[in-house]
Amino acid sequence: MTEPKATPEHTVTQAAVCFSGIILTIATGLMAFGISLHILLLAALIWTGLHAAFIGLSFAEIRQAMTDGIVRGMGAIYIFLLIGLVIASFIESGAVAVLIHYGLSILTPEYFLPVGLVLCSVMSLSTGTSWGTVATAGVVLLGIGSALDIPLPIIAGVVVSGASFGDKMSPVSDTTNLAAMSAGTTLNQHIRTMMLTTVPAYLLALGLFTWMGMSFSSGQWSAEPVRAIQQGLESTFVISPWAMLPVIVMIILSQRRMAPELVMLISIALACTLAVFLQGANLADVLNSLQHGYKSHTGIENLDNLLSRGGILNMMWTLSLSLIALALGGLLQHLGFVYTLMLGILKSIRQTWSLMTTTIVTGIVTNMCVGEAYLSIIMGGQIFKEKFKEQKLDNSMLSRCLEEGATLTTGLIPWTTAGLFYSATLDIAVVDYAPWALFNLLNPILSILLAITGFTILKAKPQPVPEAA
Repeated sequence: MTEPKATPEHTVTQAAVCFSGIILTIATGLMAFGISLHILLLAALIWTGLHAAFIGLSFAEIRQAMTDGIVRGMGAIYIFLLIGLVIASFIESGAVAVLIHYGLSILTPEYFLPVGLVLCSVMSLSTGTSWGTVATAGVVLLGIGSALDIPLPIIAGVVVSGASFGDKMSPVSDTTNLAAMSAGTTLNQHIRTMMLTTVPAYLLALGLFTWMGMSFSSGQWSAEPVRAIQQGLESTFVISPWAMLPVIVMIILSQRRMAPELVMLISIALACTLAVFLQGANLADVLNSLQHGYKSHTGIENLDNLLSRGGILNMMWTLSLSLIALALGGLLQHLGFVYTLMLGILKSIRQTWSLMTTTIVTGIVTNMCVGEAYLSIIMGGQIFKEKFKEQKLDNSMLSRCLEEGATLTTGLIPWTTAGLFYSATLDIAVVDYAPWALFNLLNPILSILLAITGFTILKAKPQPVPEAA
């Protein structure tokens, strides 16, 4: 991670003006005028570039900082492309169709929301990836839920909540390990400390989803549309448990800590093989769908809209926006404006609850500025580590706050890599599903409230004093 540029002109006032301009540009453009997010982020990038030029950076330095930001996000870009292939190949193989078909036979409207939350939680805990969970279980749950007449934004909120729970708590999750490393604590201690706030927030979200699900009573819906969707799937795909093999392989390989890119490539190859030999698809058509996406022709409009997705081309909107967001994040990180603002604020912090609240809020703001939870976690660890030690707090308290501020909120911001991915995969705008991502919203709020009351605060254990020789 490159150190921020330090210049005499690099003041708190200028950092605040720069951040205010970025947030105002994006918020006003989206909410008041409906301007494309690409254009708004580009305007924010130009605004930040002008600040960089004002404090003395050359155009070459500005361009290099933007390039560095894109390079640091290449892992996400690779996954963007591969996820498009995963979705198309899994639909071609019949895996998505089989899971929807079986799900419609089991789930009822009143239990759909809590069961969906638990399903996504278990999958993300097992694999350690929220993106993989959204791209597989999320797409399936959308298909089942739409057949049960449950609003799609609510379903997306359930999916994101469950996927985020595992991404935060799984010992094989990259953000879980990164937060522990950044704070200087062990993985096990980090997870144990997170449970103090995560478990109550999760149970509260589960209870609310269960209560909401009761309003979708099975007595208020007809089985005829559900049966029509099942018949549409049966007429297009071979409904066989063998079709679920790519999903099972993906889960097993993810648990064995194999690189996600390799996991996806193996699953894609297996799904394409099943598409040819199980579904009887033409190999050339299967390979072309990896580029253009699967096109469904069941004759059922809702089902065709759900299944017509995936492919590289369908990820291009998300990919192009990600490139602009990563360039903006790279420039902001190089300027060090986050450091400038936070170091000024740290001097006035005296109480534990205000330190924890500031750490969580900083994670949210950093996500909004750099567009990536990984950078938010690393930067938060660097900024607040000494202050947590000064207040004699256990290092796992810092790692917990980093996850609650960065990991849980990144999917609720439209221009972060996670927000872009979830929106593109589920085909639902972030602003539509964010109010229903109850776990992501409740966990940070509950953590701040508990910090104010003094509960769940862990102090650092005193180090033994070595005896004199």
